[in-house]
Amino acid sequence: MSAQPVNPNLPPDHVTVFIDGVEMAAPKGSMIIQAADKAGIPIPRFCYHDKLAVAANCRMCLVDTEVGGRSAPKPSPACATPVMDGLKVFTRNEKALKAQRNVMEFLLINHPLDCPVCDQGGECELQDVSLGYGRSVSRYVERKRAVPDEDIGPLVATEMTRCIHCTRCVRFTGEIAGTYELGGMYRGENLQIGTYDGKPLTTELSGNVVDVCPVGALTNKVFQFRARPWELVAKESLGYHDAMGSNLYLHVRRGEVLRTVPRDNEAVNECWLSDRDRYSHQGLYAADRATVPMRKVDGQWREVSWAEGLAAASDILRAHAGDALGVLAHPATSNEEGGLLALLAGELGSGNLDHRIGNRDFSDGAVAEPFAVPLAEVGQADVVVLVGSNLRHELPLLHARLRQAQVKRNARIHAINPVDFDFTFALAGKHLVPPSRFADVLGDTALRDAAKAATRAVVIVGSIAENHPQAAAIRAAARDFAAATGASLCRIPQGANAVGLARAGVLPTARDVDGMFAEPRGAYILYGIEPGLDFADTAAALKALNAAQVVAFSHFACESTRAVADVILPVGALPEVEATLTNLDGIEQPARAGGKLPGQAREGWRVLRALGGELGLSGFGFTDLAGARALLEGGRKVEVRAGRAGVAGNAGLELALVPAIYRTDAVVRRAPALQAHPLSLEPRIVLNPDDAVAAGLADGTVAKVRGSDGTATLPVVVDPGVAAGVAWIEGGHGATAPLGAGRVEVVKP
Repeated sequence: MSAQPVNPNLPPDHVTVFIDGVEMAAPKGSMIIQAADKAGIPIPRFCYHDKLAVAANCRMCLVDTEVGGRSAPKPSPACATPVMDGLKVFTRNEKALKAQRNVMEFLLINHPLDCPVCDQGGECELQDVSLGYGRSVSRYVERKRAVPDEDIGPLVATEMTRCIHCTRCVRFTGEIAGTYELGGMYRGENLQIGTYDGKPLTTELSGNVVDVCPVGALTNKVFQFRARPWELVAKESLGYHDAMGSNLYLHVRRGEVLRTVPRDNEAVNECWLSDRDRYSHQGLYAADRATVPMRKVDGQWREVSWAEGLAAASDILRAHAGDALGVLAHPATSNEEGGLLALLAGELGSGNLDHRIGNRDFSDGAVAEPFAVPLAEVGQADVVVLVGSNLRHELPLLHARLRQAQVKRNARIHAINPVDFDFTFALAGKHLVPPSRFADVLGDTALRDAAKAATRAVVIVGSIAENHPQAAAIRAAARDFAAATGASLCRIPQGANAVGLARAGVLPTARDVDGMFAEPRGAYILYGIEPGLDFADTAAALKALNAAQVVAFSHFACESTRAVADVILPVGALPEVEATLTNLDGIEQPARAGGKLPGQAREGWRVLRALGGELGLSGFGFTDLAGARALLEGGRKVEVRAGRAGVAGNAGLELALVPAIYRTDAVVRRAPALQAHPLSLEPRIVLNPDDAVAAGLADGTVAKVRGSDGTATLPVVVDPGVAAGVAWIEGGHGATAPLGAGRVEVVKP
């Protein structure tokens, strides 16, 4: 006869456990530590992390257990002991406390106890736990061991003598990042955690090992020795370098952003943060940051007052109102700034307004739209089809979710790409073709059958497809594929706030960005744009801007902005202002002001309000951000007209232009630590071996690359992972900026 459950009213997949006398229900198969955490009962731990596999190697979570009136002969690790019906757990009795204190003593035997000089001091798990469970005087009198350090790159600092071998970092790089770069070397008392080969970490998520490290063995190298945790004020903010909108905290001291750490949000970034979002704050303090209004007088720049700067800007806009004005915004511009830009353009009578500055094909009038399924559910898919995306660089944390989907749920992932990108998950199907053939592959019967057989299928369309000269055809093929297979279509928005700006009406009723350059306007407003690097067609953009008068609302007074602008009005970046962004789920998320505005820079909404007032426009009478939001509530409804189709050309190799992971926007490009990362590569062109031979080029040589709008001289890399007929180039570099067309000719210089 089977034993009766303690509480027969519980669901069949739950059991009753008693922790320190508190009765609770816990799912079958869960561990004691999970049940205790849910009940708010503290159990000390070092190796346990709820996002990582159980290791049970620190033993700090030892507890006393009892079943059926019989006590276990030895303490049990709470992180690795499953619950069972009627189990009694004691976390604070004499047996448990003695075991925990003994483990604490052993862990401190070799720890250097250099808290006064350790960056982890003040927020260290070892400090916290040792205060409660450690002895005041050590009984260990032998010499402590020392471990040599490795240089594992520009982002993570090491002091491995402090390591307590919890292996959280090892499990993170293996299970979440998927790069398996850290591991244990040697045995027993000689055990060390390291990379073995001494090379820098190459994962795009490396900063997370700092968060999971419970001691000061791995710390933030950019933040090293800059401040103590109690000196910092945490401000809620957002990642603004991709469309995910990762939740984070800015750690600020006296107005300077010194550090960025993740803010838990299971629906978005879980508890992780990409290195791009974590370390980009360095770029805010670049030498060319725009800090005062500037005006070009007789070809020379001079600093002016805000009154003079606004007057000069209003003179330009008043003289070029209506169809003579073009307004262009960076796709990371906030909802409030975007809405006010749209209002300004409308009041000035201009329908030439756009934020889709990276697109090349406007023939279908496509705009960014939220994912068809929530981000968290993408990771639940059993079949995923990637179309034109180096997802690991484009959305690092979505890439990590797909890896978890494959590891935990055996998801089958197919990729249609021009390059065999280095994903950390295995591909069930790999189609290496030029971008112009993406639509053909989406019609493949076998691929469609695989998606039809899935319980939950997802199609993800990335930047290579969205920004291709034949993007409209690819988007149409993706929609047809989704309709025929029942898959959910998820087009990655091309910009951190592309969805929000589309909703705010930062879209053309007359000319789109391509039309504004094909038929140049007399004046332009540039908002948050670095004109030499941010446009899809740099040559056409610079030609039109150089011939016009330009008012630049800018974060940086960079060389390319100075070259084209007549007035520069300095505005704050997202970490310095209060604003909202809309992520790829279509969720509007708030960010609080963290860093101090540099010099005389002002919030963008304030500058737009002042400019609207200078021009005497209606609607700009609000006095605060709440008033601006009330004015803009509901957005601006725009029916986007189809524009011109992209020109791909016929001769030469098809260009696969992929955004470089750390060259995506002006702030990231100015972060020294990210530029020193192993994933930051010099400008180059990567060719299939057959194409290299046909052009008479070898690996390591230099090639002249001719596009329809310009020429670049680039070193050649030969790689069989590039599809035949394709030239792979990373964007965001000045050297590759002239190559904005669909095809290039590669020849010897």
